[in-house]
Amino acid sequence: MTDGAPLTTTSPAAVRPQRRHVVAWGLWDWGSASFNAVITTFVFTVYLTSDAFGGETAVSAQLGIAMTIAGVLVALLAPVLGQRSDRRGRRKLWLAVNTYIVVLLSALMFFVAPDASYLWLGLILLAVGTIFFEFASVNYNAMLSQVSTPATVGKVSGLGWGLGYVGGIVLLLFVYFGFIEPIGGSALFGVPSTDGLPVRVTVLVSAIWFGVFALPVLLTVPENRPVTDARAALPRVGIVESYRILFRHIRTLYREDRQTAYFLIASAVFRDGLTGVFTFGGVLAAGSFGFSSGQVIIFAIAANVVAGVSTILVGLLDDRFGPKPVIVTALVGLIVCAAFVFALHEGGQIVFWTFGLALCAFVGPAQSASRSFLSRRIPKGREGELFGLYATTGRAASFLAPAMFTLFIGIGAAVSPAGANVQYWGIVGIALVLLAGLLLLIPVRSRTR
Repeated sequence: MTDGAPLTTTSPAAVRPQRRHVVAWGLWDWGSASFNAVITTFVFTVYLTSDAFGGETAVSAQLGIAMTIAGVLVALLAPVLGQRSDRRGRRKLWLAVNTYIVVLLSALMFFVAPDASYLWLGLILLAVGTIFFEFASVNYNAMLSQVSTPATVGKVSGLGWGLGYVGGIVLLLFVYFGFIEPIGGSALFGVPSTDGLPVRVTVLVSAIWFGVFALPVLLTVPENRPVTDARAALPRVGIVESYRILFRHIRTLYREDRQTAYFLIASAVFRDGLTGVFTFGGVLAAGSFGFSSGQVIIFAIAANVVAGVSTILVGLLDDRFGPKPVIVTALVGLIVCAAFVFALHEGGQIVFWTFGLALCAFVGPAQSASRSFLSRRIPKGREGELFGLYATTGRAASFLAPAMFTLFIGIGAAVSPAGANVQYWGIVGIALVLLAGLLLLIPVRSRTR
């Protein structure tokens, strides 16, 4: 067996995917939303950039430095760690290890008191948690082929991604009204509004949430153990040799399956555009369409519900028509909706509610179908490594949407009267990133394994 050859794993016929495996796998996505929604998006990072930790500008810059370092480490390490879990048949083990490291780090965030002396503790916990969350996600995505068949991979991927959206909203509603929103001096469950306790209790609850909902997949889905003869042919190797194998695999991939390499590049571009839709959605709602903070939260809840439901439903179309038509249709829909938001911005909030929610309806299906597209193309036994490359290419392109958003705000300022609100021009930059990803994707040929 050569290093570039796909590893032989347990035959799908030997461990046939079962409905309980699918549900258990999807519940990890439901639980992991606690880290995405509470820790990195709406609660803990907002808490860290508050006045309690220093000037907003300086703290935000330090947050950016910490997350940049985390992103670089993920890009460098994810493919090799995925490859090593493939080689030794330890995918579920490393999913468990990485998941519960994230759970532990999230729980430790409780000790980040609202004082500048605790800033770097918070940043380190957040950055390291992000690294291990990405490592866990590589192993989780690699398990998609274990809990689905070629006929159901789209539906299963859509179910998991949709549960992630809905789970995040359920948790956010619970912690917002239970611990954060004060009612008569304290929140619903009596948490005092002093010493940062509402946020600190919230991150503790999110850690418990993730830990509980991660258990089903670890208890029910079998490990991806290689067959005996393949294991005997795969000696243990060190980190340096793992990188040599990785580079040989990349050369082999480009030489023998160039379409997969092209897809990794295309998906890196359009996935960054998809991330930009959610990253800058709230910014645009508040800055260009006059949403209050409360209205932004309401819109975020509605947006995630729409994205979750559409992702689950469109997963059925993925299996019927293939993932590429789903991705292409979603990207076209996103570009059209973005054009309407830009062109009709003077229509006020009704425009953003209408076309903003339509944007969200396309984001989830594109993300889910992208995962199922790659899963269908990966040779058996290389899932961890290829999904590691998927994470790496995504990190490599993560500057595109923010850069284009900023660039087109500058262009808007240059062509508009002085003092005009030109923030809405940023949507053009995001749309162009999506368009670039679409143009890169169109020539990629679909093939199921």
